[in-house]
Formats: sequence, structure tokens, C-alpha cells
Amino acid sequence: MEIKQKEIIRLEKEAVIPILKSQLILNLTGFIADPSERAEFLKLCKRIEYTIRAWYHLQFEDLMHFYSLFDPESGAQKLEQQNLSPQEIDKFEQNFLTCFFQVMDKSNFKIATDEEIDVALSGQYLLNLPITVDDSKLDKELLKRYFAENHHVKLPAFADKYIIFRRGIGIDHTTDYFILEKVDILIARFWAFLLRLMRRLEEMLTRRSSRQQKKHVKKNNEITTLADQDFELVERICLENMEISIGNLLSKTTIQEPTFERIIVVYRKTSTKTKKDRGIYVKHFQKIPMADMEIVLPEKKNPGLTPVDWVWFLGSAIIGLVAVMSSLKMPMADLWVTFAVISTIIGYFAKIYIMYQQSLATYQKLITQLMYDKQLDSGRGTLLHLCDSVIQQEVKEVIISFFILMKQGKATRQDLDKRCEQLIKEVFDESCNFDVDDAVQKLERLGIITRDDLGQYSSVDMKRANEIIGTTTEEVVLNVKQQGNGKP
Repeated sequence: MEIKQKEIIRLEKEAVIPILKSQLILNLTGFIADPSERAEFLKLCKRIEYTIRAWYHLQFEDLMHFYSLFDPESGAQKLEQQNLSPQEIDKFEQNFLTCFFQVMDKSNFKIATDEEIDVALSGQYLLNLPITVDDSKLDKELLKRYFAENHHVKLPAFADKYIIFRRGIGIDHTTDYFILEKVDILIARFWAFLLRLMRRLEEMLTRRSSRQQKKHVKKNNEITTLADQDFELVERICLENMEISIGNLLSKTTIQEPTFERIIVVYRKTSTKTKKDRGIYVKHFQKIPMADMEIVLPEKKNPGLTPVDWVWFLGSAIIGLVAVMSSLKMPMADLWVTFAVISTIIGYFAKIYIMYQQSLATYQKLITQLMYDKQLDSGRGTLLHLCDSVIQQEVKEVIISFFILMKQGKATRQDLDKRCEQLIKEVFDESCNFDVDDAVQKLERLGIITRDDLGQYSSVDMKRANEIIGTTTEEVVLNVKQQGNGKP
């Protein structure tokens, strides 16, 4: 099926390195010819990971301890046992959120802004029902108090009720017949054509298309300055932008939608009159299509007809009523014409009802899929995943930076950044906005790089690097286990 107009979404490039640590080390080791150097490099990679884990150990312990007090399942009981005052509980809440936001930042998660959400929801994919949040069921004090004390740039409008973190960009494809959706588009285009001729209701019909022309949603003929290395482009292929005819109405069609690879939603439910709810919900989702991201919103209202459907519904009723009244006022009312008009109106009402029922069934299917396929974890499980994610990202940044300095020699911070991104692209065919500042800071803390007067960094010898880091506790434990034939 021919695409009438390409819709390209321009998104800021992610800082996360989308490569498994094991794959990274395996590939980099392949560039080292000497067996002894290869062994030293593998030892260095392990010692880097063990050391970084030790650095974060206390911070992660604090995070898990604070959350245990606000776990929706068991937190209330622990708070009651400790007999804390409301002021002390408020302080612990803010301590947890401070640790949590630090971990999210280190994991390269970003708070979804209003602009990004507008871009994401500017199209349609599988979910075609208006999904809204029931604000009365969400607490508005917890996050408001945190952001009042901790300034963040470009907070979304709903930041006082819930926060959506996102990381990673992917692509989702769906192939189906989409017969009712195609019929709906054909009817909409036909009505639009008639109404344009009549010069009536033009503003109502263009409202939907104008909503799709959001900021940062650039068509292919509008993209003129996209050489910026800090952004990447993903294409959205939807039915609205395709040529639809009677010939391809019954054929299968593939649509494409960019996805947020990981989404984490944080919120608290509102308290009752008799008891204050202290539980903090942390939910983790994967591979959520941008146009359907309403599916992860907390405390959703039951969906109904879209505003556009109501406009078509009422507009058709008015037009049908006018047509019937006009025909009845004729000297000899043509009953067949009246019957045809009424049948058309009833048929259109039936179409709207069928489309609504289909959309409702799709919504229920997506909710079920969200529970079993898309939701990775919640609460403590999500926090454990985040802690491991921080370590994995930090380790990969340090290993790549050290390897570049070891193989390619001295480099300024800017050159090192470019070389690391180039390595990731050439060896793994992946792209990211490499966080060179964080990597250099870790290398300097480890003491395995030096900086000269010109601002150029260089690595120490690999064997010397292993000596500087020294034998780690994990290595001692592993040696003891090996000597004891694996017994603890």
C-alpha cells in the first residue's frame, strides 16, 4: 500500500549503551591479539565491575531500606511497627525519592516532557479510545513537595500526580486487515470532501489533522537540518497517511510505530478520610508504542467515544433530521428518499457503535497484554532491576573509554567522546550519546588514566591498571570457593 506522506519523529539520542556487557567484552577482546594481554583485559573488566558494584552498594542499600517503608504491600505495617511521627515519615519519603531519582539518572532514564508526550500521542496505532486519568484517585502532595525542594527542567503538567520515565527507542510492527479502520477513513475522507465543497464545518474537520502536526513531528519534506548528531529519526507508518482504495480494502496492511523500550511510572494513590495512604507505586513496562502510551497511565477512567466520534454522531443526526424535515415539507413527500436518508443515518450510527465496540475489545486486549507481556515488574523488583542497570551502564562506559585510550592513544575529552561513539557504531551498529564526562570521572577515580597539561587523557599499562585496582573481595571469595571445590 502506497504511503501518501511520511511522518518522521525526531527524538533526542539516548545516552544508554544498547549492548550487552558480555557481548561488549567479547567483541573488544577479539581486537587484542596477544593471549597474555587478552587475559589481563578480561581480569581488568571483572575488577572494574566489582569495584563499581562496591561503590554503589551503600546507596542501593539505602534505596531498598527507604522503599521498604513505602511498599504498598507491606510498608504500612513496618511504619506502624517503628512508631514514626508524620514529620519523620515525610522526611523518609523525601529521602527515598532523592535516592530513587539519582538511580534513575544513573540508569539513563529521562522524565517524559509534555512535548515528548504530545509527539507520542499525535498519532494512532492500536488504541483508538480516549484514555484519561481519574485525578481524584491520585495523591497530589508527595511529588509536589519533592519538586518544590529539587528543581527539574521541563516538568510535565501532571508532575504533581505521577511521573513517567522513559528510556530507549524501538520499533513495533502490526500486520492485519484493518477493514473497519479503512472503511472509517474512507468515509471520513468522503465526508470531508463533501463538506469542503459545501464550505461548512471546515474547522471541525481540520481539528484532527492539526492535532497531528505537533512540535518535532517533521515530515520528510520538512527535514532540512537533521545532521545534528544528538538526535535520531524514527518513522511512523499509520493508516491515516496511506492511500486507501476499494482495491486494497481487503488486503493485509503493515503499520509501524516507534516504541519506548522502557517506561517506569511512579505515583501514589489518594488517601481516604480515615487513613493516610503512604504506599508509593513503581511500575516498570517494556516496548510500549508511543501512540498507545496512555495504556500505562495510573488509575485510568473507563473509556468512551472519542470527541471526534461524538461530533460525527451528532452532526449526522442533525443532517439526517434536516433532510427528513425538508422531504416532508415537499408537496408530495418521496417516501423512498426519506427511507434512504434514514437508512443511511441508522447505518452510520451502527458503524460508530461497531467501531466503538471493536476499540473497546482492543483496549481490553491491550490491558491484558500489558499485565502479562508488557509489565516487567513493580515495586522492589523494579528497584533491583534499576540498581543492576546502573552498574551495567557504568561498567560499559568505563570499559569502552579505557579500551579506546589503550588502543588509540591520547585523546581530549571531546575526541574520546567521538571515538567511543564511533566504536559503538562501527563494531555493534548501534548509536548513543556517549556520556564521556561520567566515564572519565570513573576512570580518574579508579586511577587508571592520566591527564597532561594539554588536557589529553591517556591510559596506564593494562597490567599496571590491574595492580592499581588490586585484588577485589569478589576475587578472594571466588578463589576460596575454587580451593574448597565450590563449597561456600
